[in-house]
Amino acid sequence: MTTSDSGRLAGKTALITGAGAGIGQAVAERFAREGARVIIADRDATAAQSVAEVIGDAARAVVCDVSDEATVAAAFDHVATAGWAPNVVVANAGVQLFGQDAKAADLDLNVWRRTIDINLTGTFLTVKHAVRTMLEHDGGSIILTGSPTGLNGEGADFTAYSASKAGIHGLGRTVAAAYARVGIRVNTVVPAYTETGLVTTITTDPEARAAIIGRIPMGRAGAPDDVSGVMVFLASDDSAFATGALFAVDGGMTTL
Repeated sequence: MTTSDSGRLAGKTALITGAGAGIGQAVAERFAREGARVIIADRDATAAQSVAEVIGDAARAVVCDVSDEATVAAAFDHVATAGWAPNVVVANAGVQLFGQDAKAADLDLNVWRRTIDINLTGTFLTVKHAVRTMLEHDGGSIILTGSPTGLNGEGADFTAYSASKAGIHGLGRTVAAAYARVGIRVNTVVPAYTETGLVTTITTDPEARAAIIGRIPMGRAGAPDDVSGVMVFLASDDSAFATGALFAVDGGMTTL
């Protein structure tokens, strides 16, 4: 993979969870083009290794199930021991259980628990060990992946997912305030409907897709690089005075 001329992330090492596909993969590839070393963290070892091979020498793959603290801790310890301690961490791994998540009265407890375990607890564990690493290596930038469903009623049929994302928004603000004076920044990116392979596969009904896009003022779905571009800014020194904030990448959806 060729690098860009900007080098906005030169000298940075970034760990991205859920980077084996979708937005996480796009972020990893974009960061590498901007000069960063990237750690592809995913519970799917084959997917992580595949992305790392596409990127080349600037990438490493590590297995990480964000819902399991032992594997999260092991992933951070492994890369730090190898001289790849991250000063940028993107807590991106998550699930949205289409066909299972539902309105509260119809929601199965196991679906709730699985969603919260991966999305909210998984983000917390990633942040916890990112902070521990950054306290030993002069700070850094942590970027969380939120959702408009955590801000408004957009996800009325996705109770667990919406609650998990609202929790992520609160977590980001709390951790940002706690560690601002020691050089650790925490911000949350809020993408709207973004056309990744998974979402495209699930949203096969043209009318349903049109209805979703109809609620986006810019009149189109997001692309993974719409999200990765904002994350490059938050990972870079250009955002040195930004912490505890939500950055909407939603085509104006949350303005309605």
